[in-house]
Amino acid sequence: MSNQVVVIEETFNAPVEKVWQALTDKDKMKQWYFKLDDFKAEKGFKFSFPGQGRKGEQYIHLCEVTIVKPMKQLQYSWQYKDYEGYSTVTFELFAEGDKTRLKLTHEGLDSFPAHPDFAVDSFRGGWTHLMTISLKEYLAKEN
Repeated sequence: MSNQVVVIEETFNAPVEKVWQALTDKDKMKQWYFKLDDFKAEKGFKFSFPGQGRKGEQYIHLCEVTIVKPMKQLQYSWQYKDYEGYSTVTFELFAEGDKTRLKLTHEGLDSFPAHPDFAVDSFRGGWTHLMTISLKEYLAKEN
């Protein structure tokens, strides 16, 4: 596997059940993640969504759920329409009393073309924002 990996760990003041719902309920995901038309935490479920690059480029993300262990682990593939490359995004949840530690791992990043929007630092910045700001604020509002 690639040596270009992004790992983000964050602890949330929310029980595992609430964090799992935030990661798997499409209506909750829309409030902190991307605007998904549909999402199911079921192995083999395919979904896609648009995302914007740093200069306004539109990228269609193509994903397929590959691992589902309720309240523990969710993984899906992460590709881009019309671009080479295959990566995986894994969310692992760890109950720590009434809090939840979430470890996000995005692997396979060097399979994408050499482009600033596909650079490791770009992924790290995006995931850091989603985990430490967007999801954290969403869960704080929900509690």
